[in-house]
Amino acid sequence: MITFLPKKIATRAIYTYLGVLAAVSIVFFSHAMSIEYIIMGIVWVVGFFLLSNLCSKKWQDIPQKKLLLNLFLIALGLRVFWVFFSYIYYTIKTGMPFEFSAADALWYYEESTGNIHTKWKDIWNYLFVDTSSVSDSGYVFYLTFLAKIFGTNIIFPRLVNSIFSAVTVLLLYFLAKRNIGEEGGRMAAIFACFMPNLIFYCGLHMKETIMIFLIVAYLERADYLLRSRKYNVFTIAVPVILALTLFTFRTVLGVAAVFAFVTALVFTNTSVIGKRKRLMLIGWGVLAALTLTGGTITNELEGLIEDRDVNQSNKRLMQTAKGNQWAKYATGTVMAPMMFVLPFPTMVDVDQQYTQQMLSGGNYVRNFLGGFVLIAVFSAIFITKNWRNLSLIGSFVIAYLGIVSVSGFSNSERFLLPGLPVLLIIAAYGITLLNAKNYKFIKIWYWVVPVMGFGWAFFKLGSRGLF
Repeated sequence: MITFLPKKIATRAIYTYLGVLAAVSIVFFSHAMSIEYIIMGIVWVVGFFLLSNLCSKKWQDIPQKKLLLNLFLIALGLRVFWVFFSYIYYTIKTGMPFEFSAADALWYYEESTGNIHTKWKDIWNYLFVDTSSVSDSGYVFYLTFLAKIFGTNIIFPRLVNSIFSAVTVLLLYFLAKRNIGEEGGRMAAIFACFMPNLIFYCGLHMKETIMIFLIVAYLERADYLLRSRKYNVFTIAVPVILALTLFTFRTVLGVAAVFAFVTALVFTNTSVIGKRKRLMLIGWGVLAALTLTGGTITNELEGLIEDRDVNQSNKRLMQTAKGNQWAKYATGTVMAPMMFVLPFPTMVDVDQQYTQQMLSGGNYVRNFLGGFVLIAVFSAIFITKNWRNLSLIGSFVIAYLGIVSVSGFSNSERFLLPGLPVLLIIAAYGITLLNAKNYKFIKIWYWVVPVMGFGWAFFKLGSRGLF
């Protein structure tokens, strides 16, 4: 068993990124990224792989308490640094401490600060009662709570988000440990600690950081409930509350969470969950579903289901109207098989997509780790055949990414982000399973990854007729 990220793999990942970045920048020189984004991408990639290799090797035998302390302090330090750096960077670049072409972030901020002097009863009615959709309401409620404490200050909520993100790393460790073992759990937590995309969103006024915290907290508590021989009202109520909260952030996340739990109840081995508890939880779940029937969440779900094909079609038409002539080919049928490795990294300057360029390194990390995800999935189904005991996390990420892949946002980094924590666990599992036989696949993957990066640059420019 491989218990840490090998240096050979880490250095190959770095050299591959530098190679494809150089190739894209030279071939498409007139649309090359600016030097600041090139440097940013290199820092993300080199930092992730070198630190993941170093820490996973150095920390593989240290006591758990020391591991958790190290993870929390380093994760928090990196995120706090990025909060201040991005605050200054965006202020210089845009004139305000918000990202380029900020829309949702400004709305969240204005909604929360506008509620500072509003009574809680009126805020609750506005967000959760007198509304046709509760999606986003949970995050606005959270920001309003912080606004009543910190006022209109912009940076404090982001610092609080950094704390939640650091805690997410610890929760991911416990979730991964129960599913793939101690070695894989440590590696997955280290990946989360240094993952560029998870750090990046701490510097924004967006909901992604808190949303991911809730996802990992839900999966960790639901997994604990399924595996623990002891359970009570509290251990049952916590995952239920967390699942309901997910609906107030993004409806499809709540759907994926419920689907994952039901799937785990049905497929997890009886030796793990116990027959009596399985029947009890199924009965309780049916009762909870009947209670929710007819409410705002149910109506919102019905609307999403009815409009899913129209939404995808409209998204493709909008992209085509903006000059992206090849967008019509990015259908669910095409994108769904690639859901474990998306999104592709943007390494060219086009349509002022500066945020995507800032995250090119982070998206490349996802692409590279995708090879280990595929090894883990294949192994769980056909070799170790332990997919039943991984059904909670597996069904969640498949359900969520499957929904996104058939929508109009199949390569949208923001919409794919909620699946990232589970993919990090699966990638870590894939690395622990490496052997001489399946490493042959990784050697092939070394060549697939640069093709994806170069191919995406070709697609983005070619679809706009820029070459």
